[in-house]
Amino acid sequence: MSSAMVGLIIRGIGETLLMVLASTALGYVFGLPLGVALTVTDKNGIKPNATVYRILDVIVNIGRSIPFIILLILIIPFTKMLVGKSYGTIATIVPLTVSAIPFIGRMVESSLKEVDHGVIEAAQSMGAPTLTIIIKVLIGESRISLITGATIAIGTIIGYSAMAGTVGGGGLGDIAIRYGYYRYESAIMFTTVIIIVIIVQLFQYTGNTLARKLDKRNREIE
Repeated sequence: MSSAMVGLIIRGIGETLLMVLASTALGYVFGLPLGVALTVTDKNGIKPNATVYRILDVIVNIGRSIPFIILLILIIPFTKMLVGKSYGTIATIVPLTVSAIPFIGRMVESSLKEVDHGVIEAAQSMGAPTLTIIIKVLIGESRISLITGATIAIGTIIGYSAMAGTVGGGGLGDIAIRYGYYRYESAIMFTTVIIIVIIVQLFQYTGNTLARKLDKRNREIE
């Protein structure tokens, strides 16, 4: 493999990390409140509201049902409106974020619903405001599950970012398609796949390690 190709792959790693980390962060900016709203307005939530829950639930279900490659093409006008173009690293962050929001929202909802309802009732009986219950009880008690969910979300988004390479999305996926597939350079294809697997495993290991440390600290406090 030439030095130019090595440099291209290194740049691809940077582009992939930029896409994944930016879209994950933006995904949580919108997905976390969405998951909280789903949990709070559920029939067993602290502020039940069947209408709001149904609307949010339908939005999330529709968002999760659209395959990423179709969503990528579907929102090209929206992507162009935001960043001025529909291809490249920065442009790919838009569909990645849109795809991540409902996925993260559902994962957050699942994590928050794992909190013991007795703890929530205890906070309510002491007169704790809704916002305090959300932050200190729902999010605070489910932080280990939220971290585990974040590692899963990152792994999924990395897979989506590689898929975006089919339409010039940038990053390792773009290199794998342009050089590994179209030019039949199998060494480049295998190299990019191995690197993507390593990146996913590193994020998974980091998230699991952090979750174990927090879990151990909770047990020591108890």
